[in-house]
Amino acid sequence: MLGYATIGVNDMDRAVAFYDALLGELGAHQLMGMDRIKMYGTSPDTGMLAICIPYDEQPQKVGNGNMVALSAGSREAVDRVYAKALELGASDEGEPGERNPVFYGAYVRDLDGNKLCFYEMKLG
Repeated sequence: MLGYATIGVNDMDRAVAFYDALLGELGAHQLMGMDRIKMYGTSPDTGMLAICIPYDEQPQKVGNGNMVALSAGSREAVDRVYAKALELGASDEGEPGERNPVFYGAYVRDLDGNKLCFYEMKLG
């Protein structure tokens, strides 16, 4: 259902270094990009995450209540990607843990303050 989600960044080079390393932990890579936007994923046929310099050329601002959740596939992967994000300079917004019996997640803010969640969900 989701084609892609876009989050704003202020420094594309810094953001690319962060997301190349971080999303590589989830098996994703940069699928396409131009000067002001880069799109990451495992395939163009699946959901993607885009980082961009805002179109209006104004400074990026964090959206209150906005968050991008990225499926990590396992609890171990949640832990690994969370640790990688912190290593890359992200700030903690919630250590890895079970939030309810079917959801295990961890939360960070990227270098521009965008909130990310890494999770594993087991339904049924």
